[in-house]
Amino acid sequence: MLPFDAAPSGTPDTSHWDLMQIQDLPYPHPGVPDARSGPRFLWWLFRNQLGGQLKALAWGLLHFASVSALPFCVGIAVQAVVDRSGARLALAGALLAVCCAGNALGDTFLHRAAITNWITAAARVQQLLARKAALLGSALTRRVAAGEVVAVSTGDVEKIGWFVEAVSRFTAAALTIVLVCVGLLVYQPALGVVVIIGLPVLALAVLPLLPRATRRADVQREKAGRATELASDTVAGLRVLRGIGGEQLFLDRYRRASQEVRHAAVRSARMWSLISAIQVLLPGLLLIAVVWHGVHLARDGRIGVGELVTVYSSVMILTYPLRHFEEIAMAYSFSRPSAKRAARVLSLERATDTGGSRAAGTLPSGDLHDPDTGLLATAGRLTAVVCGDPDAAGRLAERLGGHPSEKGTPVTLGGVPLDELPLDCARTAVLVQDKDPVLLSGTLRELLDVPASGAVEPSEALAAARCEDVLAALAQGSVGAEDPMDARITERGRSLSGGQRQRLALARSLVADPEVLVLDEPTSAVDSHTEARIAEGVRGLRDGRTTVVFTSSPLLLDRAERVVFLHEGRAAAVGTHRELVRADPRYRAVVTRETDEEADARTAGADGAGWDAAGSDVAGVETVGAGRGRALNSDGRQGGPESDRREDGRREGGRLTDDRLADDDVLHQLEEIEETA
Repeated sequence: MLPFDAAPSGTPDTSHWDLMQIQDLPYPHPGVPDARSGPRFLWWLFRNQLGGQLKALAWGLLHFASVSALPFCVGIAVQAVVDRSGARLALAGALLAVCCAGNALGDTFLHRAAITNWITAAARVQQLLARKAALLGSALTRRVAAGEVVAVSTGDVEKIGWFVEAVSRFTAAALTIVLVCVGLLVYQPALGVVVIIGLPVLALAVLPLLPRATRRADVQREKAGRATELASDTVAGLRVLRGIGGEQLFLDRYRRASQEVRHAAVRSARMWSLISAIQVLLPGLLLIAVVWHGVHLARDGRIGVGELVTVYSSVMILTYPLRHFEEIAMAYSFSRPSAKRAARVLSLERATDTGGSRAAGTLPSGDLHDPDTGLLATAGRLTAVVCGDPDAAGRLAERLGGHPSEKGTPVTLGGVPLDELPLDCARTAVLVQDKDPVLLSGTLRELLDVPASGAVEPSEALAAARCEDVLAALAQGSVGAEDPMDARITERGRSLSGGQRQRLALARSLVADPEVLVLDEPTSAVDSHTEARIAEGVRGLRDGRTTVVFTSSPLLLDRAERVVFLHEGRAAAVGTHRELVRADPRYRAVVTRETDEEADARTAGADGAGWDAAGSDVAGVETVGAGRGRALNSDGRQGGPESDRREDGRREGGRLTDDRLADDDVLHQLEEIEETA
């Protein structure tokens, strides 16, 4: 597979003469963008569509020249009538027919070429953004707001395409104006001089207003981008907002942001309306000047009536191509901030280049090792990783998948650095499931239709992830779906609870069946009983495959074959969960959420009770973190009405009804361990 941002080696670059049609999209390779700045990016897009631009320019010249030639034909006809010349009148009629045919032909194909340039430019930008998103993965939304990415990939690409397309039409209009001025100067020098002096004034009169109009347009786009981000974040967190009663607060915020966008749009529109008014007023003044001067020349007998009509009509017709000066200014002012945002996204790079110096072939297998932390995940075993800092755990999970956010020593799989593998090979070998996975809209069958080894059936993955109630909920919520696999999942799975979304995402990862599966807090939103069953299901389904789970849940930790405890960025202890609970107080503090005072009290109690840290038998006893709010009996099930109260509190807005009860449970279970010892 080729790197996303590199052209094929040895392939000639013919993109500058790109004549792609809409039906030919997508591009085989969209090219390597110049993302150093917004204007450079726009210029790069123009150069990569040079063939289409020249085609539009040719049709534009035919169209504008045909329109501008009409006054000359009319002038010849009027003068022929005055002179009673039938031959010249017939000639004028023939010229009019040719001009009308050229106008119709040029206008039709100019519109076709312009729309093609617009759509293909927008499609190129969208393809570049999609490839960049695929290259960066989850790191993209951590470096750029999700709302900004949405704004760039939707509204901004249209504005960028508009400017790229408008350049060729503006060039055709400008060349036509020059040709008409030269023709008028030759045809009637006395009036041609007036037109040549007046037209540059018309074209340049609005230049002093353009910087202010551009600034107002930038402010409008900036406020619109912030409003889009706020709307995106609000919709994404709607379930949480409802749980905490914050819907009205965020609705009011969006209303204020929306009104700010409206006010900015009105201020921007006022400036553009002033520019439009000037574009109408000044040509009118020029027309008055030409008529006034031409009448005096005609009364003096220096020009004929037909010549006066020709000059008058030419000036009136020139207002049409002159409008393209305003359009190109407006297109640039709107596309410049859009191109700046697109260039900002496209300029993002991975912390390490996984373009792959090693040729694609057999995927490596073996132990997964991170030299920076000393973490070693033994091949074919379930390894749990405990880290007190959730952010550090997330960064380490990215590193294990070959997606580091910072430069460092590369992670190795079977002794092969992941950075040396092509990106698609690295992602096939190691799959990382984020702590907040995204579910795409569609049917459940489509959700589970992912690149996979074929060794794990969707039914097996759903069973291991304990999705029975999820299937029932989807079938109940989808009208006409007899098979739960045909049930539809709403955008980002918003109709499901957090735990249900987590389990579906876990099932999707299990179906992929990668060589190495890295799970970051896969059951943080699941109740204790379901979590215990998921732990057994994952261990059974991934038997013989390398699995790394970042978690602090005792239920998952107790079922891991190997637990690695990270302290201050290094692997500080390795063993089983029960061994580490007894032997390492730092590990015990992270897993049980034990405070310093509670640790001192427990240590004092342990000394009095004869705690045997070396070999106490604690079979069947689980230590439970207070932050997860669970109390378990010795058989691993939920224990008693107090546990039910906490689970009810979790479901009602994600908060425990009584955190202190959970702390008491932890101390109580530690006392049981001491008494057993």
